[in-house]
Amino acid sequence: MTSRTPRDSRLRLVPRQPIAAARRAVANRGSRPAPRPPAGTPAPAELARQARDCLTGAVRVARWAAGERGRGATLRPGTTGLSAETAGRAAAALGLTPHQVRADWDRARLAGLVELHGGTARPGWRMQAWDRDDGAVLRGWVALFDAWSLAHPAPAGTDATVAAEVVEAAPQLLSVMHLSAGPVPVAMLLDLLQQRVAEIRAERCEVPYGGPPVPAVRPVSIDDDPLEELLGWALEGLACVGALVMRGGPGPQAGAEAEAVLTPLGNWAVWVKLEQICVAAQSPAGNIELSAEAMLRGCADLTPGPARAEYRAWLAARPAGSALCELLDAARGDDALVRGLAFEALRAVGAAAEPAVRAVVEEPCLRPYALLWLAEHEGRDPEQAAEVLTREEATWLWVDTAAAVADHGESRLLVRHLDSAVQGTVPGLLEEVRAVGHPRTVQVLVALAAAHPDPALAKAVRKAAFQVHTGGV
Repeated sequence: MTSRTPRDSRLRLVPRQPIAAARRAVANRGSRPAPRPPAGTPAPAELARQARDCLTGAVRVARWAAGERGRGATLRPGTTGLSAETAGRAAAALGLTPHQVRADWDRARLAGLVELHGGTARPGWRMQAWDRDDGAVLRGWVALFDAWSLAHPAPAGTDATVAAEVVEAAPQLLSVMHLSAGPVPVAMLLDLLQQRVAEIRAERCEVPYGGPPVPAVRPVSIDDDPLEELLGWALEGLACVGALVMRGGPGPQAGAEAEAVLTPLGNWAVWVKLEQICVAAQSPAGNIELSAEAMLRGCADLTPGPARAEYRAWLAARPAGSALCELLDAARGDDALVRGLAFEALRAVGAAAEPAVRAVVEEPCLRPYALLWLAEHEGRDPEQAAEVLTREEATWLWVDTAAAVADHGESRLLVRHLDSAVQGTVPGLLEEVRAVGHPRTVQVLVALAAAHPDPALAKAVRKAAFQVHTGGV
């Protein structure tokens, strides 16, 4: 046995970093600073303090639920909220009414402080980081802000279509309030709401092409719509989550003097949304109108900062649900690089992508990526997130990322990719790679054998590739 026999060769390991090493193998990427908020915006620590104040009741109920779980009780709330029995127990323990408990519970769920897993409630990852992580607090409050219409349901008997139109028009009203940098008369907001609803209805009118002539569409009148009442509902809902305050009355019915003004938290959140729209309008690489797969391929050669800008621009131009479906469909394809980039784009989505990512955990080709995404989302350090993978999953991921390197990188990068293997020896790596059943195993091993400068090691890798190809052991 000579020193060149690979049987005793040790791989240079990078513990706990298989995906990080693979990313570096594909491209050596840098970063760029985040945009600065407008002058006068409170510091993140102050914004987080205000967000904690807004969610005091939700945190109290979430901690009660955590205490119940710690004592062995199993909370199984329905999809519509807490049961009467559970709400009664919580109300007695916290000195609240059952109605207050249910309202706080709903806010806790919307903010990610409690989560339902298999019908069982448990503390959310944000609850675990609530006292120490200002970023997690702000993300939780923004999740509640985005869901204000669920936290404050529309009045009974409201037409669901009209309520949906008001929810769709709300961002424009918030943008005007943000840009006004002060109180805005409710009468002005009502006029804006009427105009925006009229535009939404006009956009829904579709004229068939190639068919018989159709009568002219009569303009839709909004005179009979309850927009004034629903504007009051929207303002109350945004006020109840801490995004704005009313002056002169709770809504339009208070008279012509009523005004609405954004809170510092509301101003900051609207600025974040407008910044995302500006990113979409200024997309440097022009990928906004492409499919998810084409957009991801267009981002393959970008450094992380511009790539994230492209992801955000592409996401901002689409409904969240369809964008997530497109990204996951692209990840299911044959190109491993696209798969990895799809999950990078999902990191730009943030908490809104969690349900969709959890839904694909059992798909073999997406499972390692989904588990890493969820681990990072739940607060693990990215360098340690790989601890959630089993040895087999880590090996599958190594082969998949090696396929990305083989398809899109230089041969020396494929050799360097050995650094990210979790196995300690070449024979150990080859044995587990053969057993993992990745569809690209043969191509990866052939490419590695062709690229590696050590003839003995290359021979062993070629032999492993031949065994996989012929079905040998």
